[in-house]
Amino acid sequence: MGKQIRFNAFQMNTVGHQSPGMWAHPRDHSHRYTDPDHWTELARLLEAGRFDALFLADVLGVYDVYQGSADAALTHAVQVPLNDPLALVPLMASATTHLGFGVTCALTYEHPYTFARRISTLDHLSRGRIGWNIVTGYLDSAARNLGLDRQLGHDERYDLADEYLDVVYKLWEKSWEDDAVINDKQHGVYTDPAKVHPINHHGRYYQVPGFHLCEPSPQRTPLLYQAGTSPRGTAFAARHAECTFVSGPSKKVVRRYVEDTRAAAHATGRDADRLLIYAQALIITGKTATEAQAKYEDYRSYINIDAALALLSGWTGVDFSRFPLDATIDYIESDAGRSALASFSAADPTRKWTVREAAEYISLGGRGPVIVGDAAQVADQLQAWMEETGIDGFNLAFAIAHETMRDVVDFIVPELQRRSCYRTEYSGGTLRHQLFGAGPYLHPQHAGRQVKIDPPLQTAA
Repeated sequence: MGKQIRFNAFQMNTVGHQSPGMWAHPRDHSHRYTDPDHWTELARLLEAGRFDALFLADVLGVYDVYQGSADAALTHAVQVPLNDPLALVPLMASATTHLGFGVTCALTYEHPYTFARRISTLDHLSRGRIGWNIVTGYLDSAARNLGLDRQLGHDERYDLADEYLDVVYKLWEKSWEDDAVINDKQHGVYTDPAKVHPINHHGRYYQVPGFHLCEPSPQRTPLLYQAGTSPRGTAFAARHAECTFVSGPSKKVVRRYVEDTRAAAHATGRDADRLLIYAQALIITGKTATEAQAKYEDYRSYINIDAALALLSGWTGVDFSRFPLDATIDYIESDAGRSALASFSAADPTRKWTVREAAEYISLGGRGPVIVGDAAQVADQLQAWMEETGIDGFNLAFAIAHETMRDVVDFIVPELQRRSCYRTEYSGGTLRHQLFGAGPYLHPQHAGRQVKIDPPLQTAA
């Protein structure tokens, strides 16, 4: 029996997510993203496949770097139009019992006080199945629409994020004691005021003197995801993340990210078993290898280079319309997503990618590998990735909604279960309990449990 394999489904509340151009395929249903049934159908499918979670990406801007405008993104539905991911959680939670929900929220543009309440509300309504993907943002267009000339510099965004996490930890973990809520109808007392504490936070970026508005939710702090693989992002993940996502086109690239992340976590004194790493991938499969290969070739016929370059330009902050398609990609520092560009350049200097090759590659499933074959062939490849990179599971992108995920559930999950490397039942409880077998709260050694409420500021008499 090999190492247990975990699956998340990588989605977005939009038409075109990580496979730009595929929405035009006649069997794709991504245009139904505004239909509630689209999401409840998906949630039920994933729960039947015993997925850990449905993971929802998000951005607060548009991909307007390519050709200096948003025209290509709008024309080809490159993550626009885009709806709020958090609104989907109560809808899907009510249709399922065990499936977790990871939501991406950019902390740079929302105050931690209001955000903490929103997440606590979702944790209550999902009965403890909410996770938060902590991102700092990478689009200047988002910063401009929120009143800034441009986004903060890459590393400064993480400095702000560290303080942001301290604020929400204080609100979630320290403001309300476990037994603050009495709910005593006889005496007319719902909450004991002595057990609700103002956090008195006065920092460089935030001033939050008061107490959390919500009573403790099932997990208190949501399960914490993070996806940064730059040196500063890795250091941030080592302190905060319980699960991380990595994306890379080869095992060599992914293994390097895994080793760096685990080493950084170890340096903080954390237990490596309390950090799960998922690698992005796209699975294309069918009843036979021939059928799977035919699907792959069919999907490739819908690749749209302009759409892919609009996405890649937004990820990296580099306008790829300025380069010939046969030009090689070299590493360029930018304040956007450093890891997106590095995965095609500095992370594996033995491979020189052309602009066209990178565009074609991300057109199916983004920056992760595309694994094609029948159930046995795909299972072999998944197990090889697990063994050779040190990952704990896969964040599965899709080519066709919901065909790609249905194929995984129908063909791949039973094969992995037959090999005793994929669970057959959920263990119950909160999302944190599902993943770690303990909980529902943050591990006692986690940074979120170590924060302390500040004393009130002294005022002059």
